[in-house]
Amino acid sequence: MNITHVHLLLNHIPTIGTAIAIALLVLSLFRRSDELRRVTLEVAFVVALLTIPAYLSGVSAQQAQLNNPDIAEVYVDAHWTAALWAFLLMQISGAIAWLALWKFRRSARMSPALLGAVLVMSTLAFAASARAANLGGEIRHPEIMVAGATAAQEAPPPEASGLTAKAVGHWVTDQTYVWPASETLHFMGLWLIFGIILLVNLRLLGFMPSIPYSAVHRLLPWAALGFMVNVITGMLFVTATPDQYGENISFLWKIIFLVVAGFNLLYATVFEGPWHVEAGQKAPLRVRIAGASAIIAWGGVMYFGRMLPFLGNAF
Repeated sequence: MNITHVHLLLNHIPTIGTAIAIALLVLSLFRRSDELRRVTLEVAFVVALLTIPAYLSGVSAQQAQLNNPDIAEVYVDAHWTAALWAFLLMQISGAIAWLALWKFRRSARMSPALLGAVLVMSTLAFAASARAANLGGEIRHPEIMVAGATAAQEAPPPEASGLTAKAVGHWVTDQTYVWPASETLHFMGLWLIFGIILLVNLRLLGFMPSIPYSAVHRLLPWAALGFMVNVITGMLFVTATPDQYGENISFLWKIIFLVVAGFNLLYATVFEGPWHVEAGQKAPLRVRIAGASAIIAWGGVMYFGRMLPFLGNAF
């Protein structure tokens, strides 16, 4: 199995997962069920989280296909561009879904404005993902193109011109301030995440026993903000120099730990176990395990991010 196989396993998650989330959200609005709405928002967040490795594995798969004479590069680039904008819309949708979950955990009330925003952004993300999926199919499935045409003969699709993924990559590398500014934001976001996550999960491990978990739970939006900053700046790095990341073993491990950390963030946000740890109480064993795994996961993200130039020989 190589990175292309991984992409083939993951590339349907953004479209199918978002379609399921939209259907559940509409159903929850008709049934007026906050519990169903919570499940829907959790699904939207998980889909956005899994879109990260789906997109990144696609960038890596693209690099593996560039030397294939049977592949029309214009369609690879068009698919990449469509996937990039679908990825951004998906992350915005997931961020709003997470914020709605955090507010619901604190007030036990769903925000109609946030639910509406999730529905709108999820619909846009689904449309963009479906477009990206269709363009991806055209790369290797000529039977879905215009009858009698080949990928190399067909006119470039709309995504092949204008604000493309390649244009974004050139902007990052050609403008002297963009890469260092993104690096600065990336490290600031990382330490914002780790500082908050460390504080929150140390409480679950039994430290600061006089403080209820609900008090440190208030800090989680700062960790979520850092998470989004890192996702966006990391996307810029990969888009600018995809060849440095696709086959880099450190980067693959970083993404694995990032996904685990994302699931831990969801657990710390909405699950009952952590929420009911009051002042003077010791968290149950499963909650302490989750707290330890969150710290380990973010430690893994930081370690393998630092090892990118040293392991994998890609830099």
